[in-house]
Amino acid sequence: MTAITNKDLRKTEVHNNKIRETSLSDRIFGGVVIILSILCFLIILYPLWFVVIASISNSDLVNQGKVTFLPVDIRFYGYQQVFTDHRIWNGYMNTIIYVVAGTALNLAVTMPAAYALSRPDFRARNPVMMYFVFTMYFSGGLVPLYMTISSLGLISTKWILIIFVAVNTYNLIIARTFIQNSIPNDLYEAAILDGCSHFTYFFKVVLPLSKAIISVEMLYYGVFHWNDYFNALVYNYNQANEPLQMVLRRILLLNEAYASGNGGVQGGYGQSSADQVKYAVMIVSTVPILCVYPFVQKYFEKGVMIGAVKG
Repeated sequence: MTAITNKDLRKTEVHNNKIRETSLSDRIFGGVVIILSILCFLIILYPLWFVVIASISNSDLVNQGKVTFLPVDIRFYGYQQVFTDHRIWNGYMNTIIYVVAGTALNLAVTMPAAYALSRPDFRARNPVMMYFVFTMYFSGGLVPLYMTISSLGLISTKWILIIFVAVNTYNLIIARTFIQNSIPNDLYEAAILDGCSHFTYFFKVVLPLSKAIISVEMLYYGVFHWNDYFNALVYNYNQANEPLQMVLRRILLLNEAYASGNGGVQGGYGQSSADQVKYAVMIVSTVPILCVYPFVQKYFEKGVMIGAVKG
């Protein structure tokens, strides 16, 4: 009996040693992960922080590399110019219109299409889905698309920046996957027994249960419209309809801010403070998205996982 007890004690001791070794390795691994996460966070955070401090620092000192971690010779000339420049606020207003109207149209098209393609009794859903997926890999080209839009009379109008890309195939796929996997078909059968049509079931059952994916879709489409400048660059020539990103692009790439200092285009800011205005415009154009994201972060993560489960 004593021998058995000693053997059991040795087994217990060996088991405890393994647990301690495993626990130590887990702690080391966890520490490495935390350190790497902090490093990645700092690498991502520093460019954003630099833009913030550069927007309130002396532009000459920024160009000389004397501004690194803290602002130097603080001045708010850039923000003063942003708040008084009608072009920036006109672009801001246009962008808000495009984001709100465009996102509403995107959801009005994507969610019903996702519901229809999720129905097992819709026999043509696989061929129709293939048509959507086909557009992810092949397109008619920029010239035919431009000619089509021009024939519709949408060039240089606000409408082209609202209705263009009415539905995104990737967003359609994750919305359809969510409805298929998260809303049981038993609810539809119960609704049919109560006399519900597809429209009634969609609006009273599917949409209330799809708040998570609707939030994700709103974020995806909203960020797309907020950052979209290529479509405005190609299909719009009227400065009155320019979104904020086009105004930012002109300031950053076309150097219009330097023009008044060199006796050029009217409406520039002057060479000495041009960089400060650029950084201030970056901050103004980025803050709204940064403020919205924390409220939809949990839905955004859930939507990413939904899209990764099934296509």
